[in-house]
Amino acid sequence: MEKLTFYAVSAPEKLDRIGAYLAERLSRDVVRHRYGNVVIAMEALDQLLMACHSQSIKPFVESFLHMVAKLLESREPDLQVLGTNSFVKFANIEEDTPSYHRRYDFFVSQFSAMCHSTHEDPDTRTRIRVAGIKGLQGVVRKTVNDELQAIIWEPQHMDKLIPSMLFNMQDSEDMDRLGHPSSPSAAGQESEENPAALAESCFRELLGRAAYGNMNNAVRPVLVHLDNHHLWDPNEFAVSCFRIIMYSIQAQHSHHVIQQVLNHLDTHQKDTPRARAGIVQVLLETVAIAAKGSVGPTVLEVFNTLLKHLRLSVDFELGADSRRGSAIKRIVQNAIIQTIGFFGGNLPDYQRAEVMMFIMGKVPVFGTPCHTLDTVKIGHQGTKRIQTMLLSSLIMVTSGFKSKSMCTALPSAFLDPLFSLSLMEDSELRQLVLEILHNIIDRHDNRAKLRGIRIIPNVAALKIKREKISKQDISFMKKHGQQLYRHIFLGCKEEDNNHKNFELLFTTLAVLTIELANEEVVIDLIRVAVALQDMSLVNEENLPMWTRCAIMALVAAYFNFLSQMIANSALCQHVSKVIELRTLDAPYLLPEHIFRDKCPLPECLDKEDKQLYFLTSELSECLSGPGYNSERLSIPYVPQVTDEDRLTRRKSFVDTISLQVDIMPNSLPDKVCLAEEITFETLKKAIDTTGLEEQERERRRQLMEKFQKAPFEEIAAHCESKANMLHDKLAQIFELTIRPSGVNLSTGHPQHQSVPVYEMKFPDLCVY
Repeated sequence: MEKLTFYAVSAPEKLDRIGAYLAERLSRDVVRHRYGNVVIAMEALDQLLMACHSQSIKPFVESFLHMVAKLLESREPDLQVLGTNSFVKFANIEEDTPSYHRRYDFFVSQFSAMCHSTHEDPDTRTRIRVAGIKGLQGVVRKTVNDELQAIIWEPQHMDKLIPSMLFNMQDSEDMDRLGHPSSPSAAGQESEENPAALAESCFRELLGRAAYGNMNNAVRPVLVHLDNHHLWDPNEFAVSCFRIIMYSIQAQHSHHVIQQVLNHLDTHQKDTPRARAGIVQVLLETVAIAAKGSVGPTVLEVFNTLLKHLRLSVDFELGADSRRGSAIKRIVQNAIIQTIGFFGGNLPDYQRAEVMMFIMGKVPVFGTPCHTLDTVKIGHQGTKRIQTMLLSSLIMVTSGFKSKSMCTALPSAFLDPLFSLSLMEDSELRQLVLEILHNIIDRHDNRAKLRGIRIIPNVAALKIKREKISKQDISFMKKHGQQLYRHIFLGCKEEDNNHKNFELLFTTLAVLTIELANEEVVIDLIRVAVALQDMSLVNEENLPMWTRCAIMALVAAYFNFLSQMIANSALCQHVSKVIELRTLDAPYLLPEHIFRDKCPLPECLDKEDKQLYFLTSELSECLSGPGYNSERLSIPYVPQVTDEDRLTRRKSFVDTISLQVDIMPNSLPDKVCLAEEITFETLKKAIDTTGLEEQERERRRQLMEKFQKAPFEEIAAHCESKANMLHDKLAQIFELTIRPSGVNLSTGHPQHQSVPVYEMKFPDLCVY
């Protein structure tokens, strides 16, 4: 062998003939079953191959590969293993120049067949399978670095390579080991003779070498294999496979894998719910592992697909014949919601804001075309289910969202439909809306410190984080503040409110105070709280006693928090005094008591005992110092009526019409018409005139009582505001109609250039 090697190195041009001779001898010995000579000939070929690296080695390699193929074709396991070992040695040799004509199609097919060996003897079967995997690993190493061998990534080769590896990985008994992020090479080191470990190592190596254009060809066979072997239900193996894929590929290719799984989900719409849930859970794993910011440009397409399947699952759920079927659909829905949350959490803030708007646009809101389409197909129950799930998805996406400006985080296009949902007669939906608001507004993570509605003895001990309110946030509150107050006010007086609703409402008030409250906002929030207290006392809404007490407890908890946050000692004293008296005489007006099970309720609230309540006069005195415009406290807070009430299909919204309708019923006829919902009962009452006189007398009596008992400041402020508004409107009309065609005040001469009527700008109240 030494002489032969020396001769071959000295005269490399003779290598071709040496290879041909050895190949001829080896072929003859294989046919005659002289396996000893076969081993010797193969060893000679191996040693010559390792020793010679000249240009003339190319023809010798052809002879060598021809002989390896002969061994692999034989039925003898020993010869197959021998041929594989020789091929692996060859694969580890780095050639100086690429080969233009060499192809490995036969080797891919043969090694793949060996990976699926079904030999009777378990040890022999394992040896053949290990040899097949090593052979495939050799093909991968030999071809992926050679630019001229890109053909290995073609589907016909990947469809053999990938399933062969997965088939052996499937036999692994220790499923937990698969896909572990910290052990990409542990599988290969664990045991050279373990097909599952070796297959995993080879699979990782192949994926790690996959370039941008080859990613789809590498992932598609995995999905096909999982389909063919029904591995989506149960899906432990599928999850482990995609963990391996995500930890092996380059991070910038992550979105390719996610897109492939999404497309696969699209093609399996008619599969069993369990199989679809399995695919979604795999998607969840891939998204969770995907590196931040590398989820690709097709973000909205991904969310669109997920939301489409969420809608499909609702359709299937409503058509489910049994509770069990419905429970399985919920698994799919929860998996999709979690996936949306993880996916949204991996996005940068600017993309997350887009996704929030996108999901909000999919939520069916009453009165919109989206809702009309949904109700026709899935009815009220399905619409509510869709709303609940999409809002749950929004909670996941907005979690951890930190926006410097509220104007960008809560634009009108997002805020308006969200607030419309907050008026729904469903306590669960209102809770979800408040949680979304908390996620966006609470930028310093103070919610955990405020958890639960209670009288906080020392707010300073909570160490609440806050910053000075920015100019952008001040402008946001000027633009949207009234909307926020209105929805808090209306949300408090819903009859189906429970403990959690009041907890979330308290947190909303507290977070607004921390994040967005300057002196003006503080006054507005106090006005809202006082209005809630007055509403519970007067009880024009006929609310249940528990709800009235709960609102009073909410107001007490908030005033206690606010007084300490703004560090106003006079206000703190007043609040503490009221809380002490309530503890003694009316514990049901405090959160610690009313939200306890079986809390005894009073028959009525004592309006005359003024010391139990927060009085506007006392609050004005406490805030009469610099910075606060305490005079505004004397103007009672009244929420304005908008079209939202009609859009959200509330039973009644005449309750939100302000005091001006009671005092001057003819002043705003249009608004009254807008606010009233025409139902069968309304028409019936309109026809029935028997009780009209009695109603009119009752209305007059209530109006007289208001003017007799209301504080003088309140009546004066109300009348003054009406008078000012009338004078302003008249001044505008005179300015527009008289001044242009009158006398020029500066010169005293008549001014004949009058403004044409079509250019005049009239106030809304003057235009029919």
